[in-house]
Amino acid sequence: MRMLLIIAWCCVMAAAELPKEWVDPETGHRVIRLSREDGTQSLYFHQNAYTTDSKKLIVTTAGGGIATIDLATRDIKSLVAGPVSVLVAGHKSGDVYYTKRLSGARGSSESIMYAANVETGVTREVVKLPAGRNVGSLNADETLLLGTYVEGGTPSPAGNRRGGGADSRFGQANYEAVGLDGKPMTFADAKDLRLHNTLVATRAGAPRVLFTVNTKTGELKDIFKEHEWLGHLQFSPTDPSLIMFCHEGTWHEVDRIWTIRTDGTNLKKMHTRTMNMEIAGHEFFSADGKMIWYDLQTPRGQDFWLAGYNLASGKRTWYHLQRNEWSVHFNVSPDGTMFAGDGGDSEMVARAPDGKWIYLFRPERVPDVAGVKAANSDSLIDTGFFKAERLVNLSKHDYRLEPNVTFSPDMKWIVFRSNMLGPAHVFAVEIAKVSK
Repeated sequence: MRMLLIIAWCCVMAAAELPKEWVDPETGHRVIRLSREDGTQSLYFHQNAYTTDSKKLIVTTAGGGIATIDLATRDIKSLVAGPVSVLVAGHKSGDVYYTKRLSGARGSSESIMYAANVETGVTREVVKLPAGRNVGSLNADETLLLGTYVEGGTPSPAGNRRGGGADSRFGQANYEAVGLDGKPMTFADAKDLRLHNTLVATRAGAPRVLFTVNTKTGELKDIFKEHEWLGHLQFSPTDPSLIMFCHEGTWHEVDRIWTIRTDGTNLKKMHTRTMNMEIAGHEFFSADGKMIWYDLQTPRGQDFWLAGYNLASGKRTWYHLQRNEWSVHFNVSPDGTMFAGDGGDSEMVARAPDGKWIYLFRPERVPDVAGVKAANSDSLIDTGFFKAERLVNLSKHDYRLEPNVTFSPDMKWIVFRSNMLGPAHVFAVEIAKVSK
């Protein structure tokens, strides 16, 4: 017992010795450590992690639980003890939705979806999910959940969104493989090989099914199925009946981004490849639900864009990036005027020699020369570029943990997770530079 107390005390002291706030000497921006417990992480980049009053941030704890961080006071409050799987903060109620598995391994047991009130801590049961059914999104009015399952069976461990064999430090597998030349592959290439092998197995197996769950009645409804690896499930943040999902796998061999309605109608592909090795992915909705944005490379690892599709008009907008500015994930501010990226290291798809930064991007459109428009300009892609600003030096960060940037609701901070100090923690960087 004494030894356990000493170890626990050492862990507390180690966390206490980490800096709580500093000004990045290379960027001039203030960085704060929001979390206190080692192993605390912010949510995946497209999960809504902010309460409806914009005051609290939802995070996960080292033990697999859920906590809230007050963005004004930095007070941290435990909300749910782990192990659980957090889904989202509801857009309507602000309650935090999460699942808890009853027993057994992933896909082999029932689970229950709960919702916890962030103010009172009171938790209510929402719905019980049958074995093999995994839920990935909640719609805007909190009436439907969205998930996938394998018809007539359960997926292999390699068939989940993170690729199987997940390392708890990073939230994904530690991808390693040897190429035909006998040399170790880069992280990105080894990941692609794993994705390809899983995709082949998926296409040869039973169909994957998209389904919804009514949060009031528990009614399960299958809306779509095919022999593709379905993932990256997202409801529109504003339209309760609009779904976006993807075909998982190696991006250059799948048509990745799709939308569909909750009744199974109006299936649409969002991007069509025009060249070999062109890739598109890591798609997400704008806060107002009017745009879908995604990482576009023409071709893979060579030319980099953040591409947008206007759901109402069909208009496309592409913003160009430099190699070092490519990011594992991008995000957009609530008002749509700014973008952020979490950078990447030399092992990633861009092979950036100096890409380990948190970035702020301000978009600029390429103007028509002399104000003269082409006759068909309205039907063409509207192009522009990002003016990039480096906010945080992540040279000590291990990118197997994806930083997953989000904008705070007041658009004054960019929140991300990082192991740049050793253990994983949640940080925020101020968008405005510190005045001298």
